[in-house]
Amino acid sequence: MKFKLSFLVSLIMVGLASVATGTEITSSHNIDYPTGWQNWSSIAVSHRTDNNTLRIILGNKTAVDAARVGQTNPWPDGAMLGKVVWKDIQLENWEEATVPGQFVHVEFMIKDSKKYSNTYGWGWARWVGPDLKPFNKGAQTCISCHTPVQNRDWVFTDPAPFPTIE
Repeated sequence: MKFKLSFLVSLIMVGLASVATGTEITSSHNIDYPTGWQNWSSIAVSHRTDNNTLRIILGNKTAVDAARVGQTNPWPDGAMLGKVVWKDIQLENWEEATVPGQFVHVEFMIKDSKKYSNTYGWGWARWVGPDLKPFNKGAQTCISCHTPVQNRDWVFTDPAPFPTIE
């Protein structure tokens, strides 16, 4: 299991490096493209079967610290969640495995209950495709998708449990 997770994370990081270089990026929903997110820690992974995508959910230190101790409803101010999305493809030499294929988008939720009081305490931003085109269709588009989890502080992600040694 450890090998599979390490392998998946390695593939994801290679994909991140190839997507996030050499492109001038403009803001999305008046949020500047976060720098350094490629070095954030993992909070969870997900696989959507409705659109055949793989996702890794990353967090800045504030988000990761909250996730590790279960303080996610509500998430603390200063938490930033990043979701990197790829189409899933079958691994050539391992037919039971799916891995990241074509990059789809990267999106962020930024918790600041004062600054984003009109959008339930969250700033919402997304950049689409390998050229990282801002998705500026209004934060309401993001909110309407997240409405089913409004009682979970608008976040779908269940942080993955990490083993602890006491």
